[in-house]
Amino acid sequence: MNNRLVKSGFKAFALTSVLALGIAGCASSTTESASTEEEDTSAETTEEAPAEDGLRIAIMPKAINIGYFSAWDEGAQKACEELGASCDYIGPNEATGPAQVQFINQVIQEGYDALVISAADQNAIVPALEEAAAAGITIVTSDADVAPEAADARLVSILPSAADRIGTAEVDWVAEEMGEEGSVAILSAAATAANQNIWIEAMGPYLEETYPNMSWAGGSLESAVFYGDDDPTKSVEQFNAILAQYPDVGGIIAPTTVGVLAAAQEKKAKGVDVAVTGLGLPSEMAPYIEDGTITKVGLWNPIDLGYVGVYAAVLGHNGEFDGSVGSTFMAGETSYEVVDGGIAFLGDPFTFTIDNIATFKEIY
Repeated sequence: MNNRLVKSGFKAFALTSVLALGIAGCASSTTESASTEEEDTSAETTEEAPAEDGLRIAIMPKAINIGYFSAWDEGAQKACEELGASCDYIGPNEATGPAQVQFINQVIQEGYDALVISAADQNAIVPALEEAAAAGITIVTSDADVAPEAADARLVSILPSAADRIGTAEVDWVAEEMGEEGSVAILSAAATAANQNIWIEAMGPYLEETYPNMSWAGGSLESAVFYGDDDPTKSVEQFNAILAQYPDVGGIIAPTTVGVLAAAQEKKAKGVDVAVTGLGLPSEMAPYIEDGTITKVGLWNPIDLGYVGVYAAVLGHNGEFDGSVGSTFMAGETSYEVVDGGIAFLGDPFTFTIDNIATFKEIY
């Protein structure tokens, strides 16, 4: 874990676990007509509420119909409740930049005070974010950021962990299951997803340097990557495309909750002998861990990502936090420091196995 963080990823998970089982939260107000379900909230609490009453915040996922982002919104709504803000969970049904731009324009038109957004495209949404910032809206990216050269378009980015830590951890997971031998492919989200691309870039040299008896399917990292666009149907198609193109592939890493679920489902349905791991929601992956289809997946806490993102946005809007490198802010009882690139990291990935999945599947 990055030594600048106050708490380890495990402590964050453990604390949120207790709170998730014992706190009933507020509901999300959703303006996207395709999604009106209410979300329970769970995260750390704080005694102080530094925000001014009546602050309006838009919480915008890559796509509203993904379970991971429902958990992300739970944390956001809990922070909103603590800070006395009014928060709306809005966004598109498809995880694309152009689809998000329409909702960013809505945020501008309706005069929101702040926007917490997971960027579906690191470049396409930047002009709209710049317009929002010019209109006085405080922008915080959470979970997925804009391109580094566009960092001025937002106040700060709340990210799960350093990119190399996420990427190398997933390589370790698949290597463990494969006995450190064989070829590996990657089932990613969209080619434009900045977070996915950064993690994959870190995976490349790490596998080659750390596991001499392992290789990338097709002989290179580029040939090993397939894109499911965070769509369940396309992810299944790309899983099967990997098997068709590389019938001897030994493992598949899916650094996306949609992709790893699709891969586990298809592996079980076809009885394929291939190791599958990646980043998955414990509630979705539990059946496949419990029946032995897969051994291990990991993730950070999306609840905390949303929670911390809202705190950063509110404190920034109120002039109590400027997002500069070296600056810090509090979310609940935890302090976060901004590092190079205008980023505050949440914590390490946490692994889910048969030993702990029963507990975490009840949380998110």
